[in-house]
Amino acid sequence: MTVMRPADGIETIECWEWALEHRTGPVALVFARQVVPALRTDGAAENRSARGAYILQDAACGPRRATIFATGSEVSIAVAARAVLEAEGVGTAVVSMPSWELFEAQPADYRAAVIGRGTVRVAVEAAMKFGWERWIGEDGGFVGMSSFGASGPADELFRHFGITPEKVVEEVRARL
Repeated sequence: MTVMRPADGIETIECWEWALEHRTGPVALVFARQVVPALRTDGAAENRSARGAYILQDAACGPRRATIFATGSEVSIAVAARAVLEAEGVGTAVVSMPSWELFEAQPADYRAAVIGRGTVRVAVEAAMKFGWERWIGEDGGFVGMSSFGASGPADELFRHFGITPEKVVEEVRARL
């Protein structure tokens, strides 16, 4: 099964397009229940989500020193954390990862370029860390849940579980 968890409207269109063309197995499109901000407005000719993961925002203030990975609604948290780090002079890229399965199928050189080996790597997801080590390495940081979930408004739950831009920044700083 190919799981796709888009971060915004553009990624939703791209994932839907890929799912409609896919003919060799089931596809699960997983959406956030809360409203998510538009992170992309490019509507590029290339379906970036079809590669499974891509650099949404690259380091701008200097060489990439940190890479923040996120999927679905948590990509906006990664983008907010990147803004803080870039303002501090830490070159930081955000990788949107709508599908682990599609990313794993990409050529090794593409995966290496996106992952940013040799950078501090932190993943953000409103779930458990299980599996993220494959992309962030055993020394990578993780901002997510470490206990059973809860019910309530998303913004309150994110604060309750510490899934915040501030926590992501803290994880990056601890590894620099």
